[in-house]
Amino acid sequence: MENLDVQAIGTFLLELIKEHGPGLLMALVVLVVGLRVIKVLQRLIAKACAQSKLDAELQTFLANLAGWIFKVLLVVIVAGMVGMETASLVAVIGAAGLAVGLALQGTLANFAGGILVMLFKPFKIGDLVEMQGTQGFVRAIHIFNTILETPDSKTVIIPNGAIMNGNITNFTENGRIRVDLVIGIAYEADIDQAMELLRGVCEENELVLKDPAPFVDVIELADSSVNLVVRPYCKPEDYWSVYMTTTRKCKQALDRAGITIPFPQRDVHLVK
Repeated sequence: MENLDVQAIGTFLLELIKEHGPGLLMALVVLVVGLRVIKVLQRLIAKACAQSKLDAELQTFLANLAGWIFKVLLVVIVAGMVGMETASLVAVIGAAGLAVGLALQGTLANFAGGILVMLFKPFKIGDLVEMQGTQGFVRAIHIFNTILETPDSKTVIIPNGAIMNGNITNFTENGRIRVDLVIGIAYEADIDQAMELLRGVCEENELVLKDPAPFVDVIELADSSVNLVVRPYCKPEDYWSVYMTTTRKCKQALDRAGITIPFPQRDVHLVK
């Protein structure tokens, strides 16, 4: 009985080889050669991407994506050569891709957002930005997320899908950022003297840019004070240093000149 089974299997294999042998051999040759060609194409694509201005991570992804697409096409071609229904195979691959896409919908949205971030470059590493309600410096840009470092040294990871679906404020697009301060002085104080003092504080700071020059002027006549706006420009990485140093030195300069910074007050009149 066992000999009969072995003979039956052997006969089946011989018939299979006789019938499909040339096709199987040709399919094997196409598979081996095709894999080698795909490797060459991947290297060419990687070299072309390297000569572009795309991010390194995006370059690697595009080369790998092209490789997978070529391999799927190669499998379909080889399957057709051995007699399989390629239409059915393509339908199965499409259905599997659709199922995976639905299961990973959120992940794919972040993935697509990462591709758009790397292609359109609304910000780059080192920029001071605000997105999704968070302000900070861009420390890393990945396919699925972007990492920010906030001024208080917190690390915030934001999904790229949310980034591309929201507003992006880039404070350093031109390589500089403006520091906005509002300082109130008493109504009886000399406005011109105060403005000159505050402008001098900005000009003496080595971290403040000379061009554009610091701007100082009256912005509001408030209830208890005349509010002056102080706007020096600096490099993005110097923002908080300039902000805090300018605030402190403006207060010291006004104190030395005898110019007071008033606090809110209200006059109450009693009627008898």
